[in-house]
Amino acid sequence: MVDDFKHQLPDANPEETAEWLEALEQMVQAQGKERARFVMRKLLKKARLMRLGLPALVQTPYINTISPEQEPPFPGDEQIELRIRRMIRWNAVAMVVRANRRFPGIGGHLSTYASAASLYEVGFNHFFRGKDADGGGDQVYFQGHAAPGIYARAFLEGRLTEAHLDHFRRETDQAGGLSGRGLSSYPHPRSMPDFWEFPTVSMGLGPINAIYQARFNRYLQARGIKEVSRCRVWAFLGDGECDEPEALGALSLAGREQLDNLIFVVNCNLQRLDGPVRGNGKIIQELEAVFRGAGWNVIKVVWGREWDPLLAMDVDGVLLNRMNETLDGQFQKYSVSSGAFIREDFFGADERLRRMVEHLSDDDLERLRRGGHDYRKVYAAYHAAAEHRGTPTVILAKTVKGWALGEGFEARNIAHQVKKLNEKELRTFRDRLQLPISDEKLQDAPYYHPGSNSVEIRYMIERRRQLGGFLPRRVVRPVAMSLPKPDLYEEFRKPTGPNQEVSTTMAFVRLLRKLVDDAEVGRRVVPIMPDEARTFGMDFLFKKVGIYAPFGQRYTPVDSDLYLSYNEAADGQILEEGITEAGSMASFTAAGTSYSTHGQTMIPFYMFYSMFGFQRTGDLIWAFADARGRGFLMGGTSGRTTLHGEGLQHDDGHSHVLASTVPNILAYDPAYHYEVAAIVREGLRRMFEQNEDIFYYITLHNENYAMPAMPEGVEEGIVRGLYRYREGPPGKAYRVTLLGSGAIMQQVLQAQQTLAERHDVSADAWVATSYQQLRADAIEVESWNLQHADDSPRAAYVTKVLAACAGPVIAASDYMRSLPDMIARWVPAPFYSLGTDGFGLSDTREALRRHFEVDAESIVVAALYMLARMGQVAPAAVRQAREELRAGTASGRRAQNEG
Repeated sequence: MVDDFKHQLPDANPEETAEWLEALEQMVQAQGKERARFVMRKLLKKARLMRLGLPALVQTPYINTISPEQEPPFPGDEQIELRIRRMIRWNAVAMVVRANRRFPGIGGHLSTYASAASLYEVGFNHFFRGKDADGGGDQVYFQGHAAPGIYARAFLEGRLTEAHLDHFRRETDQAGGLSGRGLSSYPHPRSMPDFWEFPTVSMGLGPINAIYQARFNRYLQARGIKEVSRCRVWAFLGDGECDEPEALGALSLAGREQLDNLIFVVNCNLQRLDGPVRGNGKIIQELEAVFRGAGWNVIKVVWGREWDPLLAMDVDGVLLNRMNETLDGQFQKYSVSSGAFIREDFFGADERLRRMVEHLSDDDLERLRRGGHDYRKVYAAYHAAAEHRGTPTVILAKTVKGWALGEGFEARNIAHQVKKLNEKELRTFRDRLQLPISDEKLQDAPYYHPGSNSVEIRYMIERRRQLGGFLPRRVVRPVAMSLPKPDLYEEFRKPTGPNQEVSTTMAFVRLLRKLVDDAEVGRRVVPIMPDEARTFGMDFLFKKVGIYAPFGQRYTPVDSDLYLSYNEAADGQILEEGITEAGSMASFTAAGTSYSTHGQTMIPFYMFYSMFGFQRTGDLIWAFADARGRGFLMGGTSGRTTLHGEGLQHDDGHSHVLASTVPNILAYDPAYHYEVAAIVREGLRRMFEQNEDIFYYITLHNENYAMPAMPEGVEEGIVRGLYRYREGPPGKAYRVTLLGSGAIMQQVLQAQQTLAERHDVSADAWVATSYQQLRADAIEVESWNLQHADDSPRAAYVTKVLAACAGPVIAASDYMRSLPDMIARWVPAPFYSLGTDGFGLSDTREALRRHFEVDAESIVVAALYMLARMGQVAPAAVRQAREELRAGTASGRRAQNEG
């Protein structure tokens, strides 16, 4: 027979071990499993206190982590803070109700802040450090749907007026004496740049950005750029939000790097937007296991103080067992039930439980609060989290969605959708909050402010003064920074030579090396990559500046004897994030907003497979735009036919189309090394000298070819999106204009030569570095013309520069045809586009370009076709060229098969 234990490790004292095991068996038999579990937990806790090295259990009982005797004294005036909280609750509701009465359907949320009010107010009054505190204060990621409560607090503080509140979700209406626009629906720095700091309402993005923000704070500290040791990052999120992969996807990073400057507060009101989070489970227990497993310190705030005497009476553990076994769906039922139902259904399950509450009335049972609504319990949790060292902390606070709003809201599945209260519901709400608002005024859902000299307002202002100022608040303090001298870019103006073929990726890497070496900006460059440094040829940076690792490199790498060995360092400059584009984008966000968050300008270059950028992390990129981030997104191995062999899920032919949807991005597809240098130089100037809230997307390719010298006078064309690279030969019978970009520019030049030599066509070759920028300029010009109809109309840049071109315009791209089609209606000549619509395929570049008809021969056919459409050449010429193209394709396939 084999017993239940492995004997892989020897037992130094098997007799003693047997005695312990026998004692446990006897306890279970004599006193039951509950008693045994209780003793085992006590032993494990004692073992941890003695630092025996045992890991913590991933789940603890369904009670508060901090027991009553461990709670610190509450330092504030609880009655004043209660009155403040009630005023904020009222004004948050009034703002949404008034907005929806005047503009039905305009939306807003009542229930989220109602459940989280205590969680926020404890922070505001005692923990959140403002911008004037040491190190620039804390970073607080507010839950997006709780925005009405944050506005309501700012109103009491005097930061917002009644007119502002009356323009909630009416940002274009500047009536009412507003100095700026109305209030945005959610935290949007783009809309309210002096108020909101972090966009969070696209659920899941706040948590991951908060984690990487806390990590970036440590990065700044380690590199000696800023002292941020006292800064904490607070992230508020909902338990339903944790269904989003981004919300929990980076927990292990925070645990692994021991980010004890990070505190999550999860508002566990047990509801998603349309119903229970885990009706058949227990979300707090589930989240506890996830966070503990990832190395976090977990503090549960489950029950209010009214439960403490009952738990103290629970000698048999019957109440604890009932708490552990009751499902979340049933707890929600209790939230809307009478005390009589609670007595019968919850406490009536065991006669010992029934006797435990026989001294309580039904009303008393209804007033048994959840812990997230108990100010003292929340304060104790925050205090413990702030004092904790060595790991990040999560506070799991149990609340009721729609708390205090009345029967139609509290814990109801429809709570998220309800935007209005009638007069009767407002009266009930007012009475619960005990506010001095007359019945006559209730019809208008008036705001309530006790006056700037009231005890409550003076109290809350003083608390914020002691904590470093108001929050949320976004501050931009311009930092003087000298950009690199012009000679840094000089080598990129010269040709590489016919025997030195390089890709635009290699050109960028060379430029990045020079920027890192630059005395002016070098230390502020933040190279970011998702575990692809060697693919992009950036491994030279390993040895040069090191990979950031908070604890340094505590092992000898296998390639330590090589020149370009893997090198981690506590003050490393590279952020190599592993295989996570979402995490890399979060680091890009932390670095790209550092100019406002920390008053420290950093220059992030995030290099990634272009296919896995906008397609995979477009939501994070949009949030970056909202946050007014600045930096360079570098889409490597870009193009649907340029990347050798990878196929459908790697071949990007649409990232530029996706990028064009972001209003403040500048997207470029350079063909040559001097274009890359010119675009980066202009980007540095605009973002970090002119302080424009823009960012760049630059695609790079891995196809090698000789880089030419920079033609004279093309700088403006490069940054504006279009310039003539090479004129067609004179003396030909026909004229066309060819546009190309990226690696397809080589196909355009071959087509230019073929048209001249075989078809008597002179073709001007142009580089379209940015169709997106050409379109943006054209739309701006159109708008100006519409608004100035009495003035002479202006012409778009693309219209002006192509005005003198003869013949049709053919645009060839390694992207979908919709990319060059962006400029079609402003091109002053017949226009035809070639692109790579459809899924990518695995094959050689030549075969793929023939397949998508973007190779030189296909460009020739398209040029002849457009000339035929204009009546300049016979259709037979097109047919012949097309047949030759097909024949070339067939012969190429035969050669491949024979090979």
